[in-house]
Amino acid sequence: MPDVKRSLNRALSRTTGLRLVRENPVTRARPVRGLVPARRELHAPVFILSSVRSGSTLLRSMLGSHSALYAPHELHLGDLAAQATSWFAQTALAEFGIDEDELTAMLWDRLLAEVLGRSGKPILVEKTPNHVFLADRLAQIWPDARFVFLLRHPGSIYQSWRAARPAHGVGDTVDYLRRFCTEVQRARGTLPGIDVRYERLVAEPEAETRRLCGYLELDWEPGMVDYGSHGHGRYRRGLGDWSANIRSGRPQPARPLPALAEVPRGLRRIARDWGYLADPAAD
Repeated sequence: MPDVKRSLNRALSRTTGLRLVRENPVTRARPVRGLVPARRELHAPVFILSSVRSGSTLLRSMLGSHSALYAPHELHLGDLAAQATSWFAQTALAEFGIDEDELTAMLWDRLLAEVLGRSGKPILVEKTPNHVFLADRLAQIWPDARFVFLLRHPGSIYQSWRAARPAHGVGDTVDYLRRFCTEVQRARGTLPGIDVRYERLVAEPEAETRRLCGYLELDWEPGMVDYGSHGHGRYRRGLGDWSANIRSGRPQPARPLPALAEVPRGLRRIARDWGYLADPAAD
């Protein structure tokens, strides 16, 4: 049963940001009154919010090539949680105004502060696509966080996903990608940040990275375009994109944008909202 629960929680956190917690009336403490957030060790982190297959590994590699920015591989914070497993522990924490959500926030903050400290750089950039489902929580934990909304033509996202995973059913794939894109769109309307379009990033990498540096109040560095000359850890499955394109060390041309007929109906509304389709056809 624990393995089943872990699998369910992993799937839920990746698609909704929620997780299952077993209720036990013997050990469950009362809700904590007067929650007191802990002092954060991480300051002004940068979170890239995007759908899968949007070029987030490319963007994190380019940003991580800046001398002031540390952009590690995907960290999957939604799969990490701290838990008080007894009523005694819950009650003890409550006396300090701490519940399990805040305990988890402290774990995330300490982890990110630790990996940033090991890098020797001052600013952390995090790019796990599943974090789009945790966007509001990230903003709550780090009120000084900055957000980069990475957009790509939803039809191209679909084509890229299908090319990488041809065995996945069409309907399930569309539903899966639409959840990501919908959350990106929602976050754009509620959180402060800057839009970056994948197509412009690969076509005009210097101009786009200069614009990003302006947003982050940093001087631009030419090594951001030639990111292969910097160390970014291993490109491997589970840590982001590991394709030949990302291993090339420089931005590669985007695939031609799909025609309307090539865009699944379930993704057309998002494509229109993001300015990729002028045609009013939608879901």
